[in-house]
Amino acid sequence: MEMLHADYWNSRYINQETRWDLGAISPPIKSYIHQLENKELRILIPGAGNAYEAIYLLENGFKNVTVVDFAEKALSNLKEKLVKIDTSNYNLIQDDFFNHEGEYDLILEQTFFCAINPELRIAYVKHTHRLLTEKGKIVGLLFNKEFPFEGPPFGGSEDEYRELFEPKFEIKIMHEAHNSIAPRKGSELFVILSKK
Repeated sequence: MEMLHADYWNSRYINQETRWDLGAISPPIKSYIHQLENKELRILIPGAGNAYEAIYLLENGFKNVTVVDFAEKALSNLKEKLVKIDTSNYNLIQDDFFNHEGEYDLILEQTFFCAINPELRIAYVKHTHRLLTEKGKIVGLLFNKEFPFEGPPFGGSEDEYRELFEPKFEIKIMHEAHNSIAPRKGSELFVILSKK
C-alpha cells in the first residue's frame, strides 16, 4: 500500500496533513508517565510523528528515550523542539520500525499500531516482544472502533487485540480509556501489555 511507505508519511508532515495529531500529549499516556518513578527506563516510541510523548518524557527528566519514525520531516520538526534538551538523553532514528534493533523496558504506543497495514499486526506483536526486556511493557492506546473508510487509521476491537497479543503478552489492562480527549471518547482502549 503506497500510503504506508516513508515518502507518503514524509509528505503528510511537509504538507501539514496530520489530522490525527492532537497537538499535545494524549491524557491517558500523560497520566501513565506521571506514575513512573524510574527515570532511567529505556523507552521506545515507534512511529511517533510529532512525538509529544517524547518531549514530555524528556522535559520530565527521563534519560533514555528513543523515537523511530519513517518520516524525515517529523524527526527534523522534533529535533527543533528539543534544542534545549541534552542530546545524550534521546535518540531520533529515521527507519522502518520493523528494521529497528534495540532493547527497551517500555514501548509507548500512540497512533503507530493504527497506522500500519493490519497485515503487519502479527509482525508488530513479534517485533515488540523481541525489542522488550524481560518484564518489559507496551503501554498506550488502541482504537476500539472500525472506520468507514480505508485507513490509515485502521481500527479494530478488544476481542481482536486480545487474540493478537495474548500468545506473547500478559494483558494487565485493556479497557476503555476514561480520560480520552472528547473526539475520541469511547473509541480508545488503554492497554498495559507485559512481555511473557
